[in-house]
Amino acid sequence: MLSVNTNTGAMVALQYLDQTNASLQSAQNAINSGLKVASAKDDGATYAIAQNMRGDVAGYSAVTDSLNRATSSVDVALSAGQSISDLLIEMKSKALAASDSSLDTASRAAMNEDFESYRDQITSIVNNAVFNGVNLVDGSLTGGISALASSDGTHKITVSGENLSLSGGIVTFGATASISTQSAASAMISTVETSLNNVNSALARLGSGSKKLSIQTTFVQNLSDTLTTGIGNLVDADMATESAMLTSLQTKQQLGVQALAIANQSPSIVLKLFG
Repeated sequence: MLSVNTNTGAMVALQYLDQTNASLQSAQNAINSGLKVASAKDDGATYAIAQNMRGDVAGYSAVTDSLNRATSSVDVALSAGQSISDLLIEMKSKALAASDSSLDTASRAAMNEDFESYRDQITSIVNNAVFNGVNLVDGSLTGGISALASSDGTHKITVSGENLSLSGGIVTFGATASISTQSAASAMISTVETSLNNVNSALARLGSGSKKLSIQTTFVQNLSDTLTTGIGNLVDADMATESAMLTSLQTKQQLGVQALAIANQSPSIVLKLFG
């Protein structure tokens, strides 16, 4: 039927052209953003899943920061403990040398001066072994230091602190310890030896804590990378596919415009009936 009031062909052509234009806009958006799902309007379910995963990734970023801070604190404590262990070795050597009954007074006094210098250096090391306000070797943190281990904050890793201060239990001699006499030097040998063994045990515990933090940091980073890859698989656009789609839709758009133009000419045929 020929009608000047209703052009069904033009309406159909316009519908298809609108669909093509919408698909073309979607392809252009994907190319511009690099995302096939950039908003909930594109794919609500996929967008929701991706957003939840993005939340987990953001959480793991905070977990990594927490683990790194704790690791740095433990590393400072380890460095301090190793320095104290080295000092104790030197102190043991001085005590052993000063225990020699044939040593003259001046030599013993010189050794005692070195011994006391090492002793005081232990206190200096303990007091300065601080990172981000945390000191793991002065006995101030009875509960140790805790770091986040999960993105929801429910799991934590705790590294216990140690007390390497003089007379703190691990180091068994006090701030007045000396080897000024042969008998004092002889007694100090076993005291320093005990302290050295205790400090080395404390270092082993700190080292174990550092290893736990390192393992968890690696795991969290790998998990975050896996989630990021998963998000990309869900929402990233395949540029090769989008490029081919864009070319196809542009061609389809041009054909649709031509089809609409042809359909719009249909009513003019009626004029020929009255020519």
